[in-house]
Amino acid sequence: MTMPWKWVTVALASSPDGAGIKVFSKAVKGFDCNVNGLRNLYITATLLLVSPAAAAELPLTIEDLIAEEGRTQLDMSVTYVNDQSQRLSTGDAIIVPTGDASFVLLPTRFGEFESNTDAFIGTLGLRRGVTRDTEIYVRASYLYRNERYGDLSGNFKDTENRFLSSWVGLNHQFSRDGKTPALLGFIEGAAYEKYQQGSDSGKSWALGLTTYRAIDPVVLSVTGSFQWNQERDDGEASYEPGNLFFLTPSVAFAVNDRVTLTSGFKWTFLEAGYLDDEPQGFDRTSTDLTLGLGYGVSKGNTLNVSFSANVSGQSGASLRFNWLYAI
Repeated sequence: MTMPWKWVTVALASSPDGAGIKVFSKAVKGFDCNVNGLRNLYITATLLLVSPAAAAELPLTIEDLIAEEGRTQLDMSVTYVNDQSQRLSTGDAIIVPTGDASFVLLPTRFGEFESNTDAFIGTLGLRRGVTRDTEIYVRASYLYRNERYGDLSGNFKDTENRFLSSWVGLNHQFSRDGKTPALLGFIEGAAYEKYQQGSDSGKSWALGLTTYRAIDPVVLSVTGSFQWNQERDDGEASYEPGNLFFLTPSVAFAVNDRVTLTSGFKWTFLEAGYLDDEPQGFDRTSTDLTLGLGYGVSKGNTLNVSFSANVSGQSGASLRFNWLYAI
């Protein structure tokens, strides 16, 4: 149904596409509206896994919490990441958000040197409403990375340009915001993953939950997700990325009928990976500050910008642009 332009935020959600929080809207008192779910990552504050959409996302109609039954949504994003490493590098992966609740792990070099890395990851996804409370989705990501590094023997430069992975998932809303906070969940699996020298499918899985409570004009939400990474072959080597868990509390504020601001933090735990049964680094935790801005261009057409900066555990920052469009 067509809905008037005046909205107030009423919910947000996250999803795997990833890892984040998504802000949704409700018609102002006096207007009717029905009740989207989560997409990918960041729900607008970088929820990073978003239903497959998650991280800061602005005033969308409640129907956008989960893609409307029988309708398809286009979900596109570009993430820029800058990472600085000094002295001894233990080969720990760089965690890059590709959605409100989705991430990819980029391997790093092992040794004693200083490096600076710029990476761009483009993600294209589709969400399809199956029922009033359930949607399915697919997404694929492509990487461009430029790394400068140096040690006592000199300075070097390395460029990487390749397909990363494709995922398939399901996003479901168990309950709506009422007497109890709303609850959404998602599950997704890697249909295809490309490594340094090999590729595989079905070796990575993610499961997550998002709960939110709307107190006009503020929405409080928390998203948690766990990514299980199994052992796989990478060329002649056996490689097992570390498992990943993150928790993202977030606050969203509706500035007006089109603009939503979000803020929060993301706590991450990443297990050490293994290469030929040898640990690559060690288990580590990190905390990131997340900020987001969402702009509702029109009904079913939303632009989101989210920024994440590390405040403990590792050095780096990411900037993500997301466009959600109802086809």
